[in-house]
Parts: sequence; C-alpha cells; structure tokens
Amino acid sequence: MSADNVNEYDDEPELAGYEPHGDKPLRSPHLLTVMRVVVVVGLVGLVLPGILIGLSTANNTAQRSCEIYTANLAPEAVTFSARFEFFSASGMGWNCYAIGFNGGETLLAAMGLIPGGARLPVSPGISTTDS
Repeated sequence: MSADNVNEYDDEPELAGYEPHGDKPLRSPHLLTVMRVVVVVGLVGLVLPGILIGLSTANNTAQRSCEIYTANLAPEAVTFSARFEFFSASGMGWNCYAIGFNGGETLLAAMGLIPGGARLPVSPGISTTDS
C-alpha cells in the first residue's frame, strides 16, 4: 500500500470534516448543575411517593390488627398502641401493646416487619407472635 492510498481510506466517514472545539466543554457548568438538580428531583418524585404509601399502608394495617388483638386478647385494656420498633424484646418490627388503666403496657403481638391481618389463637395458650 502506498502512502496515497492510506489517506483515501477512512475508517470513520461520519467524522470527516470534524474540527475539535479545543478545550471548551460542550455544556456549561451551570447547565450541568441544572441538569443534575432536575434528575435528582425527578428520582425523588418517583421514589418518595412509593415509600410514603408503603409506610402509610403498614401503619394502617398495624393499627387495625392491634385493635383486633386488644379487643380479643385484652378486653380490660383502656387503649392500645401499635408502633414500629427497631430494638425490642421481640426484634425489629411492628408490635402491639395493650395499655391498662394504670398506664402499663403489655405486649400482645409481634406483627413483624410487614404487618398483616390479626391471627387470633384458636385455643388458649397458643402464641400469636410470628416465629
């Protein structure tokens, strides 16, 4: 092959006539910052509602299940409390407490990380906690 034939053959014809810009970036730093903010806001807008709906549903389910547990397992209780606890005797998750007249709390059921419907014992002495 001669030196003339090398110049005629072009591996990338789409770049023929391309002149580099030099050291100037294609986009300004201000535009890059705006683009990053828009992407972050978009991601938060997509993810946050799902998280909030999941937490709200878990809270409502825990409250209703705890109300059923309290009515059946501790009818003498004044009220109940269903709350998510990171560190408790039954582990991390939703727990249902019956609150007596003196303010004392009694753990009625450990409902786990994702609370479901109340599972009442068929006969006395059967635990309602998840294992």
